[in-house]
Amino acid sequence: AKSRATINRPQEPKPPFPYLIEEVKFTNVDAGFDLAGTLTMPEKGGPFPVAILVSGSGPQNRDEELLGHKPFWVLADNLTRQGFAVLRYDDRGVGKSKGEFKTATTLDFATDASAAIDYMKKRIETDTTRIGLIGHSEGGLIAPIVASSRKDVAYLVLMAAPGLPGEQILLLQSALISGVEGTDEKTINANLKLSRDIYAVLKKNSDNEKAGQKIRALLAESNKKHAKDSSYHEMSDTEVAAQIETLTSAWFRTFLTLNPENYLSKVNCPVLAINGSFDLQVPPKENLQAIEKALIFGGNSSYVIEELPDLNHL
Repeated sequence: AKSRATINRPQEPKPPFPYLIEEVKFTNVDAGFDLAGTLTMPEKGGPFPVAILVSGSGPQNRDEELLGHKPFWVLADNLTRQGFAVLRYDDRGVGKSKGEFKTATTLDFATDASAAIDYMKKRIETDTTRIGLIGHSEGGLIAPIVASSRKDVAYLVLMAAPGLPGEQILLLQSALISGVEGTDEKTINANLKLSRDIYAVLKKNSDNEKAGQKIRALLAESNKKHAKDSSYHEMSDTEVAAQIETLTSAWFRTFLTLNPENYLSKVNCPVLAINGSFDLQVPPKENLQAIEKALIFGGNSSYVIEELPDLNHL
């Protein structure tokens, strides 16, 4: 019998913890609900610089728990040991946070991160001149959205963050992933054309019903065209329905056209942007270039941009 491999995660922090751990709640006043999180703080000293951790896309808990990893717990532990107060929170509608995740867009999540700043500003332990945001993936887009409209964000760390609009990222992503999977050029190009056509439909039709019908027609046409193609995966009705639901969601519609440059060019605080060289979700070269271009365009010269070797999106 095969023994089941146990996954060792040596990076997970082990007790005892040499710092304070507090369960907290804070309110997103405009949206009208409470978010819940964990605040870790050094035991003595203060007021402390603050790091607020902002998670990537999809419903995440405060540890940003993904595929057996808990990156935000690892980060919070490390930074708190170095003298930071760190707030990490469950996304709206996840864990102990109220609100609804399904209907929210990136711009809505930005109001949650903004509420976290308001909360930390009220804590006596906070050095209010040193509150920053550390965002991963979509969190790395949320952070500049918040910092572009608030003057009280002291720094941003953008990890695997997008610099290009969603549509460009998706097209790059699909070409890269297909390439890695060994898909032939012709198929890659056909898929890219189909994606571009679908995105055009979404941008032209704000009515979901109408957009759904047109996307369904595009997918049916693609199925017919590739019927003889052995490597082509024909989508079932259920898959098509699920795909259309995703594509026409408020989140996806916003992601498609949201341009990080519009926000990054208004960020005046110091920025650290780091992406991994193996990232297929947010390709590093193109996105880091776009981030840098936007910061330069906005006249921000205090930034560091690095592509880290041998790291993927996580």
